[in-house]
Amino acid sequence: MTVTTSASRAARLLSRPIALGGLTVPNRIVMAPMTRMFSPGGIPGEDVRSYYARRAAAGVGLIVTEGTYVGHDSAGQSDRVPRFHGEEQLAGWAKVAEDVHAAGGTIVPQLWHIGMVRQQGEAPYPEAPAVGPSGLVTAGAEPTGKAMTQRDLDEVVGAFAQAAADAERIGFDGVELHGAHGYLLDQFLWDGTNRRTDAYGGDPVARTKFAAEIVAAVREKVSPDFPILFRYSQWKQQDYTARLAETPEELEAILSPLAAAGVDVFHASTRRYWLPEFEDSDLNLAGWTKKLTGKQVISVGSVGLDGDFVKAFQGEGSAVKNIDNLLDRLEDEEFDMVAVGRALLQDPEWAAKVLADRFDELKPYDAAALKTLS
Repeated sequence: MTVTTSASRAARLLSRPIALGGLTVPNRIVMAPMTRMFSPGGIPGEDVRSYYARRAAAGVGLIVTEGTYVGHDSAGQSDRVPRFHGEEQLAGWAKVAEDVHAAGGTIVPQLWHIGMVRQQGEAPYPEAPAVGPSGLVTAGAEPTGKAMTQRDLDEVVGAFAQAAADAERIGFDGVELHGAHGYLLDQFLWDGTNRRTDAYGGDPVARTKFAAEIVAAVREKVSPDFPILFRYSQWKQQDYTARLAETPEELEAILSPLAAAGVDVFHASTRRYWLPEFEDSDLNLAGWTKKLTGKQVISVGSVGLDGDFVKAFQGEGSAVKNIDNLLDRLEDEEFDMVAVGRALLQDPEWAAKVLADRFDELKPYDAAALKTLS
């Protein structure tokens, strides 16, 4: 398939450096976090190092790693997903960061707690309960897990803060907090899963309290110019039509406490970046985030591909799609950076091809790419 786009314009817009706090990223291309499950014992090995370094060497400016479990027993449910705690695990991650830097890129770990999505009885801590704001995995469901106590909340806040401090200590360039897609932080933000009647539940500002405490604790543990990214979404894996906010005003009520707590960059996750978020405006979720907070933002959602990523992860392929609309929005400063997921999963050279105007060499997405660390 021949992809038509303004090649010189793409190189000009995407190759600009950008400062995120004290970090200078060489261009506007971000590798989106994608769970891979190639780290037995939670330890990233040589294949994981090569996987990320290849993409940095091919021109990705900023790599956001796959989600990594923070040091809390209920944080995860697979012994093949990397962890961001433990001597061997952190030693493995230090080598990943070193290799990415040697290849010319920058890198932040995505710090993750899956909350009520966890199935009790699974590794790495099979006896740990699934925990969340109200023990609910989705809206309208019966409680199947533990509603978090104040002690639970404090422990998780401490786990995120410690992971962030460790990230800076071992050489990472910042951190991203995973507050999207129906996982723990998002379970507090979403009224469908947060039915608390204490200070952590109720209106949008109260539902943001837990996430804001995590951001503030992270900010206290790291250097003032160490960038904190926060990924959030309207949609949930439990409900693709779910929304945190129905209006810009509701969205501002959620984002403002996070920005005040210390978020430097918001990573606004959508399934299709080109769709408007609210009526009477063409702005996508990232565009509204920038308008409401004044913070730098990353846009993401089926960049470079024509198929929905949900179906793609169920086994469907996706054809290459031009990025003219993306470039229009970037040039209009609707957002600051662009995260690429499946296209980079399929083709480690995606950034190099785009920046060098080699659009006809871009590869369509094949779900078989999920089975390898190519």
